[in-house]
Amino acid sequence: MARLAQTAGLTDIQQEILSTVRSFVDKEIIPVATQLEHRDEYPTEIVEGLKELGLFGLMIPEEYGGLGESLLTYALCVEEIARGWMSVSGIINTHFIVAYMLKQHGTQEQKDTFLPRMALGEVRGAFSMSEPALGSDVSAITSKGVRDGEEYVLNGQKMWLTNGGTSSLVAVLCRSDEGHPEGTAPHKSMTTFLVEKEPGFGEVRPGLTIPGKIDKMGYKGVDTTELIMDGLRIPANRVLGGTTGRGFYQMMDGVEVGRVNVAARGCGVAQRAFELGVSYAQQRQTFGKPIAQHQAIQFKLAEMATKVEAAHAMMVNAARKKDSGERNDLEAGMAKYLASEYCKEVVEDAFRIHGGYGFSKEYEIERLYREAPMLLIGEGTAEIQKMIIGRRLLEEYRFQG
Repeated sequence: MARLAQTAGLTDIQQEILSTVRSFVDKEIIPVATQLEHRDEYPTEIVEGLKELGLFGLMIPEEYGGLGESLLTYALCVEEIARGWMSVSGIINTHFIVAYMLKQHGTQEQKDTFLPRMALGEVRGAFSMSEPALGSDVSAITSKGVRDGEEYVLNGQKMWLTNGGTSSLVAVLCRSDEGHPEGTAPHKSMTTFLVEKEPGFGEVRPGLTIPGKIDKMGYKGVDTTELIMDGLRIPANRVLGGTTGRGFYQMMDGVEVGRVNVAARGCGVAQRAFELGVSYAQQRQTFGKPIAQHQAIQFKLAEMATKVEAAHAMMVNAARKKDSGERNDLEAGMAKYLASEYCKEVVEDAFRIHGGYGFSKEYEIERLYREAPMLLIGEGTAEIQKMIIGRRLLEEYRFQG
């Protein structure tokens, strides 16, 4: 096992799960990832393997057929999977956020209906906050859910759904002014709707269209889509938690966990970039010796390894904080910010070590170089993380004058 990014204090079960996932990544993901990525092909066989391992139910409680594991176990598994191919970790992450939101905020009927099938990977989740004109300003959501008898009618356009095509359950955040007087703060008049649909593209149920995959620079294989609602009718019992106006808080709770996940992805991609860089540096010769013996390359490797270690430590700390029941938005924001920035830097250093070959699609580092930027914007940009961190620090260190 590698020296870097070790985690102290894991149970035997956690170690066994991680060992199984690492073995799966090395045998089933790394050998095919670049090939599938270049074809932008959905990793069907890999996903089936993850279902068999029980990873779609990793944090779903045992009473619903899941493994009932901690956020730390989940984050460490994500780190391993992202080390193989970041897109695969995205397929699991959005599914998991919806399962987490159901577990934390769903009615008993909603939990009983969805969680057992989500644990098996039969129902696959996606969640949808963003809109075409929205960016980071969630309070500016214009998609709307209006009550009509025992149903809600949803209208609007959503953007950047990971798993938009392959999912069968989407948690969609909409504005719902029912019971909220004019002038209510925007975040208090939002509701999460649980939208069931058929997997696929086009009109997947009356009033709901998934136009097709968005063509992206990286993060390929996984389907990223728009979602268009035009008179989409949803039963009232599909309001998450049964009460309107709680959607913003529910989504933010999910995203907080998602930020630990993105940090874990950054750690995994950075680890793989370091592995590729340190391996290539010992094989490639210039001026009569391996480039690893040149001080300039050793300095790069030292910086890369230090960043891998630091990001991993912060990610583990953020996961453990959430598992202990404490608020972790400060730690999750810090971990996501640091891990994504360090990931970009480690990948670029590995790219530089590869020289001209790093620009060739034959080499894995070319794929990593296109994947790393997604982490800078996913689950909130670096700037959003710094805003969250700054506000929380001012709360913690309030001036007593």
